[in-house]
Amino acid sequence: MRWDDYQDYSDSFDDSPRRPHRRSDNAPAPARRGRLTEGERVRLAQLREEAYAEPELPDGADRRTTWGDAEQGPHPRPDWVPTGLGALDTDLGVLKTGKEADVHLMRRHEPGADGVLLAAKRYRSDEHKLFHRDAGYLEGRRLRRSREMRAIAGRTTFGRNLIAEQWAAAEFAALSKLWTVGAPVPYPVQRHGTELLLEFLGEPDGTAAPRLAQLRPEPDELAALWEQAGSALELLAAQGLAHGDLSAYNLLVHEGHLMVIDLPQVVDLIVNPRGPEFLARDVANLAGWFRSRGLPEDLAATEDLVARLTFAAGLG
Repeated sequence: MRWDDYQDYSDSFDDSPRRPHRRSDNAPAPARRGRLTEGERVRLAQLREEAYAEPELPDGADRRTTWGDAEQGPHPRPDWVPTGLGALDTDLGVLKTGKEADVHLMRRHEPGADGVLLAAKRYRSDEHKLFHRDAGYLEGRRLRRSREMRAIAGRTTFGRNLIAEQWAAAEFAALSKLWTVGAPVPYPVQRHGTELLLEFLGEPDGTAAPRLAQLRPEPDELAALWEQAGSALELLAAQGLAHGDLSAYNLLVHEGHLMVIDLPQVVDLIVNPRGPEFLARDVANLAGWFRSRGLPEDLAATEDLVARLTFAAGLG
């Protein structure tokens, strides 16, 4: 209902006695306000309150699903993905905080149902000076509009918002591409602006899968995880991609499987002139961690793995 519908009624509802009044033809008509009964005033006040108040959501939810307005994940879509437009989202707390984004545990559910746990990754934008390392990663990512390019170069508020959305879009696209080819990444459920909803890797009670950096694997498990890491990087390289910021902190171990996360800075090995540099650095960072945990030097041979990945990417 529009505000015009709430205006006071005309003088036809005012039964008070009036004195005749004469005015010249050029004089403006006086503004007149009718009187309302007390009941009508209460009714209109209630209408105004209902028009502006956000209705309370059931089950203590924080918002309604954003699925219908979002960029949706790739097919074949897993059966567990909640797609109902009547679903609700409930924020259950923070899983991880970072310089560029925070990750929350979220439950998406139909009213009265248990629903599905998701990881909600929310990029920050204009309230912080973020992405201090973005110059090298953004090489090869170009916007067509000169205004947007100038805003990004100047790091204006608008520009930082654009950068945040670029990172979110880049991560969602990379996850979608990699999940489709069978890479060990969480399923990307949707992207809505600077928020990504991802498959939650963890336990039904909301306990997240541990990062590789938190573990002290036995020698056999350590060697198996190194092999998994090499295979995962090879799958990325075969798609022309390098992680760009790989370490033991953005690898999870879920049910014995190494899972790659945090891909906003994913590097196109063909377009980005520094692609091979990022690829070699990823391998060096990862090999250093495995060697520090006792993996023999001959198994964690960085040169061999870099050559393997370069060949997979078609660069060698």
